[in-house]
Amino acid sequence: MMRFGAWCLASAASAALLLGGCQSEKPAPAASETAADTVDTASETATEPAADASEVAVGGGRTEKVENDTYEFSYAYPDAAGAIPGLKANLDKQLETSRADLISGAKEGQAESKENDYPYHAYSYGEEWKVVTDLPNWLSLSSEIYTYSGGAHGMTMFDALLWDRHAEAARKPIDLFTSKEALSKAIRTAFCTALDKERVKRRGGPIDKSDEMFSECIDPVEQVVILGSTNRQTFDRIGLLVPPYNAGPYAEGSYEVTVPVTGAVMAALKPQYRSSFSVAR
Repeated sequence: MMRFGAWCLASAASAALLLGGCQSEKPAPAASETAADTVDTASETATEPAADASEVAVGGGRTEKVENDTYEFSYAYPDAAGAIPGLKANLDKQLETSRADLISGAKEGQAESKENDYPYHAYSYGEEWKVVTDLPNWLSLSSEIYTYSGGAHGMTMFDALLWDRHAEAARKPIDLFTSKEALSKAIRTAFCTALDKERVKRRGGPIDKSDEMFSECIDPVEQVVILGSTNRQTFDRIGLLVPPYNAGPYAEGSYEVTVPVTGAVMAALKPQYRSSFSVAR
């Protein structure tokens, strides 16, 4: 990944950034599941259709879009995030960092293509943040990211963050737990069962156990963890956003697996955050 948030959010979910080797025409991004687990309705600024367009709403969401022969850049976050000054400032900083990284990489790629006499295809970076759930004490967000840097195809990744309203600080969802290992142990069985069920659905038949690369379960907490809610008061479900290549071949796209908060999950939480969760009903 280019970067993992101004708060060092580990994604990979956003992870498997396997940007390719052979030069070819750039295809459209692979279809993926929605990046939000339980998305509350939140109004968002519409992307301007024209190139080099941007719109910044004071105290609200933001959408940036730039298209030219060298690069394509887009970045958006919803009103719910823009209404929080500290969060808005962090997202704006992240936007500028992502744009600077893209421009730098694109210029290098363009120079290299000219030097080696092969076609240059515009680099791209697009990221859209959405509300997963908006609770009295927390705002949970996830983003879907698409990048392309001259290979056979682009790559989809994910990111996530929580805004702690009491502390007025951004947190990684995983940091609410005693350890990654504790959370993994608490949700692994449910995650692996749900993942295999979706694999069978997409592949149209039983999982080929001879394919060691895409038949085994993967560690749920090595994906992007997002926190959702069905009651709008507490977190009672956990989403795992899995990018292409982590659970299946590129053609299968991204996976999104949702598991309930259970007693085991509650036990894996740091004591100070347990009141923000409840067992799913």
